[in-house]
Amino acid sequence: MTYKQRNVAMMGYRSVGKSSLSIQFVEGQFVDSYDPTIENTFTKKTRIHQTDYEIRLVDTAGQDEYSIFPAQYSMDFHGYVLVYSITSQRSFEVIKIIYDKLLDMMGKAYVPVVLVGNKTDLHQERAVPTEEGRKLADSWKAQFLETSAKQNESVTDVFSLLIAQIERDNGNTSEKNSCTVS
Repeated sequence: MTYKQRNVAMMGYRSVGKSSLSIQFVEGQFVDSYDPTIENTFTKKTRIHQTDYEIRLVDTAGQDEYSIFPAQYSMDFHGYVLVYSITSQRSFEVIKIIYDKLLDMMGKAYVPVVLVGNKTDLHQERAVPTEEGRKLADSWKAQFLETSAKQNESVTDVFSLLIAQIERDNGNTSEKNSCTVS
């Protein structure tokens, strides 16, 4: 069986749940302890829209507004998961900076991105309204989801949406075009 390999980088401010989302997606478990990540690479084979993929997921170190965008994340990546915490306005502001640095580094006006508002299980502490996340994603022509790594809510959807986006951008759509010419 042949797998299409897709390289994905998970980026965002520290403590937003990048590692928790990665581990939940790959291993199906929630890890509550927090050790700052330097960089971890996970691989998961999965089937999306009748196609088999091997997703190489790079869980990156937390960035802040002063971080220099790591050049290695601009090469050989097919798409990006940009994560903020719905409980942290700062993480939401930082994700905009990371996105701008990503585009600058790539020298492109567009890259396949899913914007993720994580930690929906902490809704009492919400600081970033869903609508703000959706508006930001729309302005980037990106997909948007809110997730809970802890409750495994919408975690797989993040990667399904991103892979679908990457394939559309590569002209590999398996979806039927609903346009009819009469």
